[in-house]
Amino acid sequence: MRAHKFGLLIGGIILALVLAPTSVDAQLGGLKKKIKKEAEKQAEKTAEEAIEGKEDQPEESADTVYTTEATTAEAGAASGAAAENLKPGEGAWANYDFVPGDRVLYYEDFEKSPIGDFPERLEFGKGNMEAVEWQGSRYLRMPTNADFNVPLPQVLPERFTVEFDLYLPGGVFKLYGPAADGRSVTAHSYVQFGHGNGGVHGSGGGESQVSLKKGTFDKIVRCRLMGYGKYLKVYVNETRVANIPNADFIRADRIHFNLYNSSQNGVLIDNIRVAEGGKKILYDALMADGRVATRGIYFDSGSDKLRPESTPTLKQMGQMLQEHADLSLLIEGHTDDVGDAESNLDLSQRRAAAVREFLIANYQVDGARLESKGFGESQPAAPNTTPEGRQNNRRVELVKL
Repeated sequence: MRAHKFGLLIGGIILALVLAPTSVDAQLGGLKKKIKKEAEKQAEKTAEEAIEGKEDQPEESADTVYTTEATTAEAGAASGAAAENLKPGEGAWANYDFVPGDRVLYYEDFEKSPIGDFPERLEFGKGNMEAVEWQGSRYLRMPTNADFNVPLPQVLPERFTVEFDLYLPGGVFKLYGPAADGRSVTAHSYVQFGHGNGGVHGSGGGESQVSLKKGTFDKIVRCRLMGYGKYLKVYVNETRVANIPNADFIRADRIHFNLYNSSQNGVLIDNIRVAEGGKKILYDALMADGRVATRGIYFDSGSDKLRPESTPTLKQMGQMLQEHADLSLLIEGHTDDVGDAESNLDLSQRRAAAVREFLIANYQVDGARLESKGFGESQPAAPNTTPEGRQNNRRVELVKL
């Protein structure tokens, strides 16, 4: 399975929220070959200093490959040096309550986008945007004012989640719930990320506002939105930064992304994921259908080590088992078809077993109530022919026994 490239730095992260109608582990450095050479000469020089030195460099060509002196740790979800040894429920993750939607509507990691081209699965609006490569992964780079739409196969549902990786060295980056024409600002709702201040503005009148710590977005961070009904929550890495009961984010068949006043270094975005679902009552879903798929359990790439951002889903499972002593479950592991089938089967078995062992150890669940089994790629929930299908096939399912 391809790692999600969520190698993200954690710590000191605050999302800014404003009222105006506008809103891994690697240090970014050497956004040019010349800067890389300079960094090699000055190993102690920080990425931020290297970026500042870029102002006197000539403009990049379309096929520029971005490099850094540090090595990007590819983990299954948001990670950083401070989180490498954390287990679910430890540190700041203990109060983290984001649960990703369980049916992926859109997913883009730009791996199929030619370097120097605008990704064909997005809808171009305006500006200068191109796919670039950095640390063996591809990103959408925006060096100037720009906007684009993420097209959806349906109107954004009542329960939804949006996730993306963001590097924002300058400017203001906004997500709009657009009006019918996709760009009208007369009737919209938005979430804004920016330096100094930013904001959430809801069409229902709900707004939220905080100050932004300098340097928040000078590293790649994972940004998340979770909406259900009029409610909207916003997260940056492990921190929930907005909690608005009447935001009423406008639902349309697209989400509008807008960048204003970027820095010379350019804004990077990656791993855009839009899904139906999110926070729900797990027990009710299980009782209704006899089984339920969860996609909020994360592992290190190619490993059965649980990531700390699995906390909300594992907590739901553990509490459900504690509250319903007569409930017994089969925990199933499933993968997409990327990679070797035998390896995928083995990995899915080990991951299902890891979930079982965690629940027994941390929620004092009798082991006799839990079974685990891996199915690898043999039982796809969707065709593996699209990015969305492969995302939907990477899952842990709970089956009532």
